[in-house]
Amino acid sequence: MDKKRSNPMEWLNQMEIQAVLAFFMLIAYKMAREETWEAFIADTLFFGKIFLIALTLIMDYHLTLWYLVVFSVIYVLTQQPPYEELGSASKLTPLQLEALLTEGNTSRFWLVEFRASFSSSCRRASRCFPELSITYSNKNLSFGIVDLGLFPNAAEKFGISPGGSMGQLPTYILFENAIEVSRFPEFNFEATPTPPITKRLLARHFELDRHLLEYVNGK
Repeated sequence: MDKKRSNPMEWLNQMEIQAVLAFFMLIAYKMAREETWEAFIADTLFFGKIFLIALTLIMDYHLTLWYLVVFSVIYVLTQQPPYEELGSASKLTPLQLEALLTEGNTSRFWLVEFRASFSSSCRRASRCFPELSITYSNKNLSFGIVDLGLFPNAAEKFGISPGGSMGQLPTYILFENAIEVSRFPEFNFEATPTPPITKRLLARHFELDRHLLEYVNGK
């Protein structure tokens, strides 16, 4: 303790080195876990902001307050744009989706993403669904996208809470012959957080590899 008081700059440098090492360890961990460069860069920037907040708190809390104000303004003005490509998915209205499900002359399975442009979670996950559709779309499995921001009244029909503490966007529902067989996130009345949306998570939850193999073997 006396050493820290007698040489505060040396103690501060040690804290900075430890923080930098922890920051790079987190970056290395995220690099191994993330599926896309966009997600990796987003996580790196997020941890970088935490690192800067911790550093400014040690130096001067006034600097921390200024940093938080500037970051809040930048965050509001520069929202991440949604991924615009559709892949092999089709943009649908709720009426079009109902017609496709009830006609019975289209795909046996429909995997549908319900999203809204105002949701930051939907913008972050907007790349996953189109890329999955390119890999797994076939005559038995089709992919569709319904924008609940444009059709908010359809949310209740499909059992989706679009906002508030129980917000469930994006929601993914798998239909088989017009009947819902699976969804993600599942109904959750305890308001526990859902994991980040990734292609691996969706492919595993809806068993997309199995559906693709069944289609290939059934040709």
